[in-house]
Amino acid sequence: QVQLVESGGGLVQAGDSLRLSCAASGRTFSGYTMGWFRQAPGKEREIVAHIRWSDGSTYYADFVKGRFTISRDNAENTVYLQMNSLKPEDTAVYYCAARYTYAPPQYHFWGQGTQVTVSS
Repeated sequence: QVQLVESGGGLVQAGDSLRLSCAASGRTFSGYTMGWFRQAPGKEREIVAHIRWSDGSTYYADFVKGRFTISRDNAENTVYLQMNSLKPEDTAVYYCAARYTYAPPQYHFWGQGTQVTVSS
């Protein structure tokens, strides 16, 4: 059974940094793509970034390019989201998700989410 557990959220000020972690367990993830999503109050969930576990290739939403970095640690089976230069509009619940890379791009596994609040 796949388990994704996020951690690292919190309350910070604009301009600060946070690093989110997603500990993955339950199977070998080499054939998976791991994504970070976020959902702000009253808004749709949106993708922030994803990383292909096998080769480390990444994708970023335009609104985080240059500020956020997604990475993975094979030994720890953990995916990270380093968030720098945070803005109040980055306030949201951040979710880690996983999908099989070689299937239609629908995420089937989700973590419980971690709250990120950025004050101005």
